Amino acid sequence: MTENVHVISAAMVPFGKHRSSSYVGLAVPPLIDALRGAGVEKADVDAVYVGHSYGGMMTGQRICKEIGLGGVPTVNVDNACSSGATAVHEAWSAIAQGLVEVAVVIGVEKLTQFGGGTLPLSPEDREVKQGIVMPAVYAMRANRYLYETEATPEDLALVSVKARRHGALNPFAQFRTEVSVEEVLGARPVADPLTLLMCCPTGDGAAVVVLASERARARLGISSSMRVAASVLHSGRVSEGFRDMTYPEISAHSAHDAYEAAGIGPEDLDMIELHDAFSIAELVYYEAFGLAERGRGIDLIRDGRTTFGGDVVVNPSGGLLAKGHPVGASGVAQIAEAFWQLTGNAGDRQIDDARWAMTHVTGGGTAGLDHGACTVHLFEAA
Repeated sequence: MTENVHVISAAMVPFGKHRSSSYVGLAVPPLIDALRGAGVEKADVDAVYVGHSYGGMMTGQRICKEIGLGGVPTVNVDNACSSGATAVHEAWSAIAQGLVEVAVVIGVEKLTQFGGGTLPLSPEDREVKQGIVMPAVYAMRANRYLYETEATPEDLALVSVKARRHGALNPFAQFRTEVSVEEVLGARPVADPLTLLMCCPTGDGAAVVVLASERARARLGISSSMRVAASVLHSGRVSEGFRDMTYPEISAHSAHDAYEAAGIGPEDLDMIELHDAFSIAELVYYEAFGLAERGRGIDLIRDGRTTFGGDVVVNPSGGLLAKGHPVGASGVAQIAEAFWQLTGNAGDRQIDDARWAMTHVTGGGTAGLDHGACTVHLFEAA
């Protein structure tokens, strides 16, 4: 693969509870905005990739027909929470191989269709049959981390406080009010030690990015973009028996491979959008990404090193905890945030002189795998 690939436009709708909207209704406005933002006509689009988990058959085709976009390959991607990011990976791969020059990636999900509660999981999974749900998985991870390290529930609360502070600056975030440590700890218990404010909300949303080859970028006269420096997709390893829940191997391996591909290290990053579905996740990902030693992720959150003015800004968008987590849309929304940051268009949450960004999202879990899927992207301001 020799073709440079660029993200040349991004758009999204505010995440939240859009009960009266359909998948098509959620996705069409940002699709139009992203195409207009790039100056791309329908005739310029060579392929469309659509990430979703619960949209049903031909979600992408149903969306694209509303704007008269047809006749090109439209690929629907389901990879659980990593669906949108996987769709971006597929678009990047096609352009890097010279198969297409301009690709549109849509991430969309409508979780309010389920009425509330935890996400439905595969009934064939033996752990699901025993009653496992995602809040319980992360609660077990949190309890083990608290047991093995010096971390306290207050550290978990600090992650949520930071997320809400960042989300308050983001007009696309589902939650835009700040909270205190005391409010987080005093919120309704969900799965000990996690409280409601340590868990991402249920919601709906859509995000769209446009990717282009170097040639197409020049042809379209795009002067502001970000280069895809690495795109890594891994599925989980078969791993029966004991699992170290404090060390997400799939994320560590994916990040390592991305660093190798881009020729940089964690010290070079200016921002990270990571999969903080529950507050404990951010602490363990600090360590998996090489930002901190094992057991010392707490130092970063306690010392303010992962917020504005720190070493690296983690989840400037507010992350899943504040921005929301409509699963198929989340990975694309992360990349939209990176695009706005690296092109200087992030408004009140702009990171000074941002050059390098990482996005990371994991998808699903099933008995016998260390995780379902993990997608890591590295981007450089162009």
